[in-house]
Amino acid sequence: MTDHATDLLTTAHTCQLSDTALAGIRSLLVTVFEGDFGDEDWAHGLGGIHAFVRDRKGLAAHGSVIMRRVLHGGRSYRVGYIEAVGVRADRRRQGLGGRVMAALEPVIDGAYDLGGLSASDDGAELYRVRGWQLWRGRVEALSPDGAVHLPDEEDSTYLRQAAHRPLPDPAAGALLFDWRDGDVL
Repeated sequence: MTDHATDLLTTAHTCQLSDTALAGIRSLLVTVFEGDFGDEDWAHGLGGIHAFVRDRKGLAAHGSVIMRRVLHGGRSYRVGYIEAVGVRADRRRQGLGGRVMAALEPVIDGAYDLGGLSASDDGAELYRVRGWQLWRGRVEALSPDGAVHLPDEEDSTYLRQAAHRPLPDPAAGALLFDWRDGDVL
């Protein structure tokens, strides 16, 4: 049985974390994603605020929020994009994902126009119960060759209203995300 009172939540910017801390976070994520977490996935989660939980066994959960640009309806939005969320197998369904999100969401609310993420089927419920809304419109990315439609992302892209700003309206067009190597969303 785990003593949740000893769980320690930490938040820090990537630049504040030691190489050892970053290696530990990456190791946790490789384990959580059963080896399906490569260099590009790791790079996507860097450069922003990390929230992670340690318990008596070590790292138990992690998530980060990084900045992305999204074009929509003639406007460029600064989006706090959630990345690299994972919970160690023996600690799943014990509220750690919620604790990580509770640490990251105020960052989105205070620093960005809105929040965004791409949820797995297993993770979607965590975001829905926290008020994240499934985007009901077209999703695209601005690739080196121009806009590319991402139909596979249209049932997994979630947005969070930040600081009482309205969410984009699907009737005004697609969400056009900035391009990046690997999984675009």
